[in-house]
Amino acid sequence: MCMLSETMMLTCSFHHQTTVKIEREPNRMAQAVANVARRINATMEEQRDSLDLSDCGLVSFPDGVFKMIRSCTDNIQKISLANNQIKALSNKFFLTFTQLREVDLQGNVLTTLPEAVANMQHLISIDLSRNKLRVFPERLTDVSSLQHISVEGNQITELPMEKLSLMPALKSVDVRSNPLTPEAASFPHHFTLLT
Repeated sequence: MCMLSETMMLTCSFHHQTTVKIEREPNRMAQAVANVARRINATMEEQRDSLDLSDCGLVSFPDGVFKMIRSCTDNIQKISLANNQIKALSNKFFLTFTQLREVDLQGNVLTTLPEAVANMQHLISIDLSRNKLRVFPERLTDVSSLQHISVEGNQITELPMEKLSLMPALKSVDVRSNPLTPEAASFPHHFTLLT
C-alpha cells in the first residue's frame, strides 16, 4: 500500500517500510515510485531470480530497495536498470547483489563504476551501452567470470587490451560507436571485438 502525504513523501508498506522523497512532478514521480515498489514486490512474492527496474525514471538505485529486498538478494542473478537516468552506482549495490550473473545498465548517464564491481565472482555479462563513459571501466578486467562486455555508444578512446586479453572467460567486447584511437584495438586478443 502506498500513500502520498502533504509533504510529498511517498510511504510504501510491503514487507518492510520505506520512505522515498519526491521532489518535483509529484504525480509522475509518485507513479514511478509505485511502479518500482510493485516490481520489487512481484520479484519477492514470485521468488524470481531477476529484478527489472528498467524505464523507471531512476537517477540512482533506491536505498529503500536494499531494505525491501534484503531477504532475497542471494536469489537475484539478473538486474536490469536500463533506460533510466542513473548517474552512479554505489559499492553497496555490488556488495549486496553478490550472485549477479547479468547486469543491464544501458541507456543511463554513468561515467564510472564503483570499485566493488571487481569482486563479482559470478558476473557473466554487463551492458554499459549508451552511457557517458569516457574511460573503459578497468575494474571489469578483474572479473574472471566475465564473458560479455558492451560499452557501445560511449565516449571511450582507449581500451586496456593487454588486461582484456588476460581475462580467461571473455568472449566479446562491444565498443561500437566510440571514438577509439586507431591503435586502441591493435593488441592481439582471443575474444571478439566489435568495433
